[in-house]
Amino acid sequence: MDINEFVSGEHLIWNLFIALLLGAIVGTQRGWVMRNSLEGSRVAGIRTFSLVGLLGGLIAILADLYSPALLGFALVALVVLACIAFVIQQKKSDDISITGVVSLIITFVLGSLAVSGEAVLAAAAAVITAVVLDNKKELHQALQRLQEYELDAALRLLLISIVLLPLLPNQTYGPWGALNPYEIWWMVVLIASISFVGYFAIKIGGTKRGILFTSVFAGLSSSTALTLQFSHLSREQPPMSPLLASGILLSCGTMFPRLLVVLSVINPQLIPRLSPIVLTMMITLYLPAWWIWRTCKGDTVEPTNKQSNPLALQSALFFGAVLAMIMLLSHALSEWFGSAGILILSAVSGMTDVDAISLTLGRQSTVSLDMDIAVFGILIAASVNTLVKMGLVIAIGDKKLGYRIAPVMMLSVLFGGVIYWLS
Repeated sequence: MDINEFVSGEHLIWNLFIALLLGAIVGTQRGWVMRNSLEGSRVAGIRTFSLVGLLGGLIAILADLYSPALLGFALVALVVLACIAFVIQQKKSDDISITGVVSLIITFVLGSLAVSGEAVLAAAAAVITAVVLDNKKELHQALQRLQEYELDAALRLLLISIVLLPLLPNQTYGPWGALNPYEIWWMVVLIASISFVGYFAIKIGGTKRGILFTSVFAGLSSSTALTLQFSHLSREQPPMSPLLASGILLSCGTMFPRLLVVLSVINPQLIPRLSPIVLTMMITLYLPAWWIWRTCKGDTVEPTNKQSNPLALQSALFFGAVLAMIMLLSHALSEWFGSAGILILSAVSGMTDVDAISLTLGRQSTVSLDMDIAVFGILIAASVNTLVKMGLVIAIGDKKLGYRIAPVMMLSVLFGGVIYWLS
């Protein structure tokens, strides 16, 4: 036997052990659930599930050596055997659940995957299977509490994201090639997702903790989308304005550390010059957000509209239309001014997005662009983006929300400019 055959054989043995272990993971959960059953009254426990996982691995080896049809025949035989055992058990206990049968079939497939070179995928699927099986009570309770309009909202979110989004062309159209249907609809999906996550976060964790979670989640993706959504919500629920203000400030502040992380990958030399400016703007937003959130008794604030839409699709579509208009305006200004300067481009780009122009300047600063110009351009983009979100709050949100947001955002932009000037 040469070294290659030895290594191959050792690899198969290791994968078979993984197949056995994955079966044991699922079997441990099933065995624990039926731990009080009489010996011999269970269709399958930890030993059976472990052996079924090993069986899947062995059949996968035989299928690779002889014929893939062996895998199908073995699976059919297992299904027939499991169904016979299920019928016998059902006559004795009147339990018509087929969860155990399905779990056995999944375990067989996991064992086959582990030996077929997909051990990581099989391990992840085994853990997910065990978690789903172990949370039967919680899942059933959640389903009982789920309202019909909440289920409809979840299905619509899946429709606009999983079904519609991949069908849209990811290329530019219109004047100056400004409009990208995929990118515009992606922002519609994003703001709808933020609304959906925020609705259930508030419902499960309470108003105060729910807004905190949603704001951090949105700050890692799109603080502009959350600003628009919370501004609309403040008009519908004026008593929630203080908490919504803290959420907007927290989300907008989270944009800055996210920016540093991205730029540290593109051009680490920018970070020492940019971090004092960015961190100052972040702290200026974070401190008032923390103070407002701490002083609000948000859990006593109940939404006045119990049938509120978790998806807020109309707001998302409105945001998509606004984004399309700003994209056109951005490209028009760039076309009219030509090569008037990177700083004008930074200001125009900051109206819609900070990441795109920041990545562009970060890459260019590694080749030909002066570091100071890159830092100033990123500052302009972040400042303009912050002021645009402030304008959205004033134009769309409740007056009390604007009173809390506008001064803080203006101070953030002012302090960022002062730090840049001093440095």
